[in-house]
Amino acid sequence: MFKKLTLLIIVCSVVVLTGCGSNPSTPAGSEGYVFENPRMFGEGGFRGTLKGPQNFGVSVFCRNEIINIDMRPNTYRENFNILANDDLNISVGFHAVLSLKSGTVKDVVENLGGEQWYRRFVQKTYRTYVREAVQGYDSKGIKENRDSIATTVRTRLRDYLKETPVVVKSVVVGNIDYPEAVAQAVEKKLAAQQQLEAKETERQIARKDAEIKIEEARGIAEAQRIINTTLTVNYLQHEAINAQLKMAESPNHTTVYIPSGSNGIPLVGNIK
Repeated sequence: MFKKLTLLIIVCSVVVLTGCGSNPSTPAGSEGYVFENPRMFGEGGFRGTLKGPQNFGVSVFCRNEIINIDMRPNTYRENFNILANDDLNISVGFHAVLSLKSGTVKDVVENLGGEQWYRRFVQKTYRTYVREAVQGYDSKGIKENRDSIATTVRTRLRDYLKETPVVVKSVVVGNIDYPEAVAQAVEKKLAAQQQLEAKETERQIARKDAEIKIEEARGIAEAQRIINTTLTVNYLQHEAINAQLKMAESPNHTTVYIPSGSNGIPLVGNIK
């Protein structure tokens, strides 16, 4: 009897000390891989899966543990310093939105590295695809073809992962930064372009001003031509007679006209 009681006490102590009776749980958005980690009882190994939020339940004589994997879409950011095909070192950021297919937590844990599935199974290949896509362009073409580059990387990554639990939602090209010297050169080029545009505007204004002056000169010349054509001797004599009549009708005049031409009309002519 004493030996049985002693054995029971030992077993109970071992149960308490080894932490048996664990109750693994999985939060919402995750799936859990439950496995047995025996201390004295049990065979160990895979015990089942959970889809959160859920508990696995208490097991008295074995120690169950759990690996929870987030199955929801998450953004994985990668930064690159890539030598473009015009030998400029370009800094480029890429953002891939990836998720895991529902019900695949066992495959993820046993074959893809569990919680480290992205780093162990996806990252290296993803970075290779990005470098190959970007290096096909020169430094200017990278920015101009960012959507095409993203599509190429996304397509290749989907093909690579199509038989796996990993789902590629999207790939987006983020910031594109040129070397400081290139950025300064671009700024200078833009400033010079603005100056050229300003000069061109000034030139166009000056040309319009010149055209206006030419038209004014043409108008003056035409007016002079008309005057010279119509300013005949008879016209001048007519104007002289009208002027004399106005002066004669004025009550306040002291001008005396001396007839010098035929019929008392002033003579008009060229003095030689």
